[in-house]
Amino acid sequence: MGSTSIVLWIVFAVVITGLLFLDLGVFSKKLAPSSPRVAMGWTLAWVTAALVFNAGVWWNLGPQKGLEFLTGYLVEEALSVDNLFVFLLVFAYFRVPREHQHRLLYWGVLGAFVLRGIFIFVGTALIARFHWILYLFGAFLVYTGIKLVVTDEDDTVDPGHSPVVRLVRRLVPVTADYSGQSFVVREGGRLMATPLLVVLAVVETTDVMFAVDSIPAIFGVTIDPFIVYTSNVFAILGLRSLYFVLADFMDRFEYLKHGLGLVLAFVGAKMLLARFYEVPIGISLAVIAATLVASVVFSLSKTRRARRAAHAGRGSDRPGPEA
Repeated sequence: MGSTSIVLWIVFAVVITGLLFLDLGVFSKKLAPSSPRVAMGWTLAWVTAALVFNAGVWWNLGPQKGLEFLTGYLVEEALSVDNLFVFLLVFAYFRVPREHQHRLLYWGVLGAFVLRGIFIFVGTALIARFHWILYLFGAFLVYTGIKLVVTDEDDTVDPGHSPVVRLVRRLVPVTADYSGQSFVVREGGRLMATPLLVVLAVVETTDVMFAVDSIPAIFGVTIDPFIVYTSNVFAILGLRSLYFVLADFMDRFEYLKHGLGLVLAFVGAKMLLARFYEVPIGISLAVIAATLVASVVFSLSKTRRARRAAHAGRGSDRPGPEA
């Protein structure tokens, strides 16, 4: 398995490098806002790439590792969608032009590869030495999941009061306006940051915050660093195009947060009970997939009912025919 894993690491590096080069050379050169149709095409392309790689894992490392990758990918993809709600809020707060958003998300994705890689390999080393950390992760996920399910209030994210924003503005002078897609410019002989750099710092910090949930969650599926990291990367890879698919109707997924909470609580409970009962990976995959599908279906169903009620209300307000 060791030599096979080394080969797969090389294959993974080649595949990711090729996909990023294609993304940078084709997708990122478009300055016009991505249309939902184009973004949907790219999202399907990233999902297909992940499934093809999953097939390679299954073929080389066996069904167990294949199911672990698929489960981990599904968990990380779902948790990544939660990031998009925050990105939408950040972009709206800083009034980032839509044509600049794809550049921010591109560099945000690259930063996430590095930051999550550090988190994963540090976490793997700690688990190998102190196995009890898994139970700590499990308890944290159960707490976080229950909190997401029972609290109706939105996460209070105020980009303007972010310590990162204050730190960047304190260390580097920031221009008042955007300057194309540049992160830094020179004005009056002085190097200055543009608001785009401030937003990028917020995006990277946000990903670190979400990694606190997502990394322990994937360790609840597997502690194999190869499966953990590759499933994370493939989930993050399609995050940018998925943003442009969902940006215009994210408010329709009202119950997604509750579904994610149930998933986190399930994974956490699975980690806590692992010493007494090991939940088969196939069952874990089925439970996670069914929970996420149900949360989306209930969300869209509620949205349709609300629209019908609003339409019926407008119809009842119309004056009737005179007697």
